[in-house]
Amino acid sequence: MSDSALFNTYASYPITLVKGKGSRLWDDQGKEYLDFMSGLAVANLGHAPDSVKDALVAQLDQLWHVSNLFGNPNKEKAARLLVDNSCADAVFFCNSGAEANEAAIKLARRYQQKVKGVNRYEIITFNQSFHGRTLATLTATGQDKVKDGFLPLPEGFRYDIPLHDIPALEAAINEHTAAIMLELVQAEGGVIPVDPGFLSEVRALCDRHGLLLIVDEIQTGMGRTGKLFAHQHYDVEPDIFTLAKGIGSGFPVGAMLAKGDVVNGFVPGAHATTFGGTPIAMAAVVATIETYLKDNVVERAAEAGEYLLAQLEAKLGKLPIVDQIRGKGLLIGILCKEPVGELVSELHRRGLLVVTAGPNVIRLLPNLLVTHEEIDTAVNQIAAVLTEKAAVNTVSS
Repeated sequence: MSDSALFNTYASYPITLVKGKGSRLWDDQGKEYLDFMSGLAVANLGHAPDSVKDALVAQLDQLWHVSNLFGNPNKEKAARLLVDNSCADAVFFCNSGAEANEAAIKLARRYQQKVKGVNRYEIITFNQSFHGRTLATLTATGQDKVKDGFLPLPEGFRYDIPLHDIPALEAAINEHTAAIMLELVQAEGGVIPVDPGFLSEVRALCDRHGLLLIVDEIQTGMGRTGKLFAHQHYDVEPDIFTLAKGIGSGFPVGAMLAKGDVVNGFVPGAHATTFGGTPIAMAAVVATIETYLKDNVVERAAEAGEYLLAQLEAKLGKLPIVDQIRGKGLLIGILCKEPVGELVSELHRRGLLVVTAGPNVIRLLPNLLVTHEEIDTAVNQIAAVLTEKAAVNTVSS
């Protein structure tokens, strides 16, 4: 029995972090780290950004919580900022990415059944996708490991379609299909970007069969890929898309957005949440988005992403241990020819925080305001560790 009073649900790293600012974190021993995880794409403005902190402090002196049965100026302002900067027409605020994806699934089903009047409820997703940990969203996830021990799974999902396989996707569509749901970079699945031509064909399939296109932007949204939303890289608009992680700069917030007639799928009483859209959470969202717009954060992220990718290609591209460097913007995966768990631990020991994306991928998620100097430091550390590992492999062989 562990001394901890917590459930043993995380294979945690042996580091206890107690302070953060910008790209830096400090542990309980006073050791400093360069953070290229950003709390898994959450601290997109860096740790404790002043603009968001000031908005939260001001809101704490005014009002914390009432109920969604009353008006909330912060919530309306946050929704307006999102709508004015996207293809969406309406926003539903919740507390997490899984809740946002749950809302998207519910909206797709209810729209088909109540607005269109058809018995459609099945959601199609793809191998290696990741959509959350609730029963519905883990069922939608195309990875068996998250489903282990949770049978029976809810009905109404197809999650076995290979990414980029249009014939398999078309064959999976039937009279009960309501929507196709996908990430534009499969982050947890190995940092695998979706091909633009494939997404265009998915959109065409949806249009031809009367299906909704849902884009899961939980990890790719809020500037992470060099656009405010990843789907803006493509000449395709989703009917529904979801956000979380970076939208509140570390304050727990999720959002589900929809466009056009799809918004009519929800009416009073169809969906709700107690804590979604509280005055505090919405103060964080408003301050975050206003900072993005005022400080050209997305444009800076796009430039930093290009610089990071170029440096990685230059320093790592010819190492025999590296198979591929891939991603979009500041969501980058280094695919190696062997498991990377010990390499990640060694980088942590040297003061650089990175994370895996499957057994063989080192995932990089620096904040969107990361500097060239910080990128150089991180790339040099990664290059040193991978070079040393490649040398050991050569000697061993």
